[in-house]
Amino acid sequence: MSPRHAAFLLLALAAAAAALAALFLLLAGDGLAVSDALFWLALALIAPWIGLSAANALIGLAIRLLARDPVAAVLPGFRRDPGPLASRTAIGVCLRNEDMAAVIPPLEPLLVGLPAAQVDLWFLSDTSEEPHRSAEDAAIAALRARLPEHAPRIHLRRRARNTGFKAGNVMEFLENEGAAYDFFLCLDADSQMTPLAVSRLIATMEASPRTAILQQLIVGRPVATPFPRLFQFGMRAGMRAWATGQAWWQQARGPYWGHNALIRIAPFREHGRLEALPDGSAILSHDQVEAVRLQRAGWGVWGVPEEEGSLEGNPPALPEFLARDLRWAEGNMQYLALLRAPGLDFAARWQLLQAVLLFACAPLWALAFALALLIAATGGFDHASALGMLGVFLLVWALVHAPKLAGYAEMLLRPGRAAAYGGRGAFLRGALAELAFSAVLQPIRVVHQSGFLLALPFGLRMGWKPQNRADRGVSWADAARLLWPHTLIGALAMAAVAATAAWALPFALLWAGGLLVAIPFCVLTTAPGFGRWLVARGLCATPEERQAMSGPGSSAA
Repeated sequence: MSPRHAAFLLLALAAAAAALAALFLLLAGDGLAVSDALFWLALALIAPWIGLSAANALIGLAIRLLARDPVAAVLPGFRRDPGPLASRTAIGVCLRNEDMAAVIPPLEPLLVGLPAAQVDLWFLSDTSEEPHRSAEDAAIAALRARLPEHAPRIHLRRRARNTGFKAGNVMEFLENEGAAYDFFLCLDADSQMTPLAVSRLIATMEASPRTAILQQLIVGRPVATPFPRLFQFGMRAGMRAWATGQAWWQQARGPYWGHNALIRIAPFREHGRLEALPDGSAILSHDQVEAVRLQRAGWGVWGVPEEEGSLEGNPPALPEFLARDLRWAEGNMQYLALLRAPGLDFAARWQLLQAVLLFACAPLWALAFALALLIAATGGFDHASALGMLGVFLLVWALVHAPKLAGYAEMLLRPGRAAAYGGRGAFLRGALAELAFSAVLQPIRVVHQSGFLLALPFGLRMGWKPQNRADRGVSWADAARLLWPHTLIGALAMAAVAATAAWALPFALLWAGGLLVAIPFCVLTTAPGFGRWLVARGLCATPEERQAMSGPGSSAA
């Protein structure tokens, strides 16, 4: 075990042990009942995720506060000044029934800003239905017409059947037309990258002959719709700290998230091919499996904790967000069948296990809340233990959300970096708004994931279907059809507490409150008026939004 691995492990163990010890002391005050022991066990099963989150956050925050260039501190070979490029790169945009009016605009400046002799653009289409197919053809023809000097660099490859989903689409291209290139930049339909960001990845890859994947950090594209605006503000802060800490200790055993990443084609073709699972189904969450297989073959996969120039779209509303969650949950749960695959070392298995824990913790959180209600109802908690309960809750909450809190702390402690958000005051207001948003979203998300995971062994499937990426409103009727079970669970939980331990209602509200307001929350977070209110006050505005509003040459960014 390397010194970095040991440091990470000690931090993770310390964080998990602190949470478990605090809970044990609280529960053991009047003797341990069976419900107490089960409550503690539920948290113990969540403890690996608690430790992982806290350790990544603490390491990442230390680097981001102390290092002049945090990216160089974890990836010394990163080329901020790329210089001339010598290799050939194919930019691949994966399509399936997408709105081409949203796909094309970010690609034009990217194509024009990269050297014509080195970089081509490929649309890798799995669209077979009309009118989407004709719309793709028309949009690509119009792009060629607008950029006649770049038309020879713009290509379309379409499959009749989406065998293997996105991973199959990419691999077919790499085995055929991709053989003429050195590198492949994988983009999703909602990806947006700048020429400078792409050039830096290419130059870094050229200088690192044993690196197979460079995964850039991805942040949300500027948006006025309340749901993605609030969500991505916190996600950005958390991923910045998480990715920096993770890159420090994982080094060449880093993650691959499937897009906004540069791939070395030759080793990926050789080691990234995905066979079917033992039950004959295709691997859905392909990215981590591809990363692990490349690492097993001796190739490096590096995470680049750099925000600049790498963006994506986020789901426009709560229904799409929850549907994406379930797609990812189904894919990540498939990793359970791969954990015992031959040839994987501990680091590879841990990487797959991280992805499993991301969703497997949801039923445990739901179970822990149910057990807490049972303990309160049977007199296990009382007024005397109220402060202790609150203290344990805040400790566990802080450890689980440590990456996001670390990201917020970085901006507040480094006013020069907070200036891109309009200063520390504006950033703090955005952080508080996002924390309130998350307090409502998290219990809804936990209940939704838990229900799906409990039904997964009985045949419930999401599959990998085309996604809605367009802004939309959600009606009260649609929200009620989706979220009435969540609301009912919240109401039953609050009624149970009111009937058996009314003094604990404020504590129960911290979790069940989000479920009670799930339906209005869903409607409000797509309301155009609320979005305009957020934009007018600059709440949760990103540096890219402020730069666009200020115009070229402004110091706001």
